[in-house]
Amino acid sequence: MDTPPIRIAMWSGPRNISTAMMRSFEARGDTAVSDEPFYAAYLARTGIDHPMREEVMASQPQDPAAVAALLLGPAPANKPIWYQKHMTLHVLAGDGRDWMGHVRNAFLIRDPTSVLASYALKRDEVTLADIGFVQQRELFEAEAQRLGRPPPVVDAADIVAGPARTLERLCNALGIPYTAAMLRWPPGRRASDGVWAPAWYQAVEKSTGFEAPKRRVATELPPHLKALAEQARPHYDALAVYRL
Repeated sequence: MDTPPIRIAMWSGPRNISTAMMRSFEARGDTAVSDEPFYAAYLARTGIDHPMREEVMASQPQDPAAVAALLLGPAPANKPIWYQKHMTLHVLAGDGRDWMGHVRNAFLIRDPTSVLASYALKRDEVTLADIGFVQQRELFEAEAQRLGRPPPVVDAADIVAGPARTLERLCNALGIPYTAAMLRWPPGRRASDGVWAPAWYQAVEKSTGFEAPKRRVATELPPHLKALAEQARPHYDALAVYRL
C-alpha cells in the first residue's frame, strides 16, 4: 500500500511572498506544489472581477467540494510531500472544512501596511475582504481549537530577514526535514504556476531566492488604504504573537 503524502496547506493573503514560498518548497525536489486551487471556485461564487478572470475559471474546478477531494488524493507525480498554497479569502462562509483536518496547516502573515502598498499596484479597488486578514484569523483560531495548540505561523519579514533560520523552524514545526535547497531556485515561470501568473508573478519570476526587493514599495498609504490597514492590524497582531 502506498504511503500517503504529507500534505501542507499554507494559508496566506495576497501580496505576501506566498509564491516565493511555493518556489522554495518546490526547490526541495521531494515536494509537489499546487497554486491556489480554490481560486476558480472563489471567482465563480463571488462574481468578483480579477485580472484574467475567465482564464482562471476555465483552469480549475469551480466546486469547492471537488477541489477539497482532489487535495486529499494522490500528490502530483506521487511526491512524498505536497505543498498547497492557499489564499484565505478563497474560503467562503459555509464551505466544508473537514478536509483541513487531514493536512498540516500553517499560516503565512505580513504586516498589513506592506500588503496594501503592494496590492494597490495591482488593483485599483480593494476591500478588507480582498486582503484576507479576517479570514486568516478565523481559520487560524479554528485550527488552533482543533489541535489544542497554535498551528505554525511565519512572518514574511522574518523569512526575508533570515530565510534559513525561519524555514528550518517552519520545517521542524511541520514535521519535515529542512534542506538548504529551499533557499535558491532558478528564475522563470513554472508549469505549476496558476494561469494567472502573467498578471501577478512578474517579480517572483525574476527571483532566485528570498532577497529583499531592490525597489522599495512606498508604505505611506493614502487615507482610505491607511484606514483598511488599521482595520486589518488587530487580526495580523493576533497571529504575530505566535510566529516562529
